[in-house]
Amino acid sequence: MAKKKQRSKVDWDELAAAARSASENAYAPYSGLRVGAALLGKDGVVHGGCNVENSSFGLTLCAERGALVRAIADGEKELKALVIYTPDAGPLSPCGACRQALAEFTPDLPIVSMGRAGLRREFDLSELLPQAFGWPAGEVDPRAAGEEPPKRK
Repeated sequence: MAKKKQRSKVDWDELAAAARSASENAYAPYSGLRVGAALLGKDGVVHGGCNVENSSFGLTLCAERGALVRAIADGEKELKALVIYTPDAGPLSPCGACRQALAEFTPDLPIVSMGRAGLRREFDLSELLPQAFGWPAGEVDPRAAGEEPPKRK
């Protein structure tokens, strides 16, 4: 059996409080599932986010991506930890879109998810998304290198 990784020194209680607080601002009139997320940046700043639903369901923004967008807008790209909180269900794992978005910055991000009745689950992002999509190694978009793309025949 694989040995569980030791969690780095993170104030998980502080992150949990921030995620709980963010969940209070969630806009969830369709699902009734309020979710808050708190991302800890390398700089020690906590970036919060909440889910924002839309009647056009595909436009709904999850709490995890909301926190990620806020972190990036604040200039943080090195993430140390994530807490997800919902008072409306058991602990949730991030959806596939959130997993991929987070993996862009920290593929092995430690995650704690908390839900109703104090239930708690722990994940590492790399366990949830073991083979995240990434730009092929060694491949460079020719336009980024200042070259013209190959002509189609």
